[in-house]
Amino acid sequence: MNIINDAYAQTPQSGGGMSMLIMIAIFFVIMYFMIIRPQNKRAKEHNKLIDSLTNGTEVVVSNGIMGKIVGIKDDTIDLEISKGINIKVRKNSISTVLPKGSI
Repeated sequence: MNIINDAYAQTPQSGGGMSMLIMIAIFFVIMYFMIIRPQNKRAKEHNKLIDSLTNGTEVVVSNGIMGKIVGIKDDTIDLEISKGINIKVRKNSISTVLPKGSI
């Protein structure tokens, strides 16, 4: 008595390795265009934003604090958040630049 019919039995197939390599390559191409490339583009735009900062620019820090730049050093910025109240933040923590007169 045969428990498994011959129609359901699988025979080994050859040449499956090449199709697997093609699938892996397609996966990496999709990953590049969906994750890596947009992330690099955002990083370039952020670096351009950081390089364009000058005294008097009104900015928002990544934690939501808004202020006006009163001093720029190598990697830190003096930010005036209220009259007479200055804080130091890292340049990389600047998230957006506000239009003049927003604060």
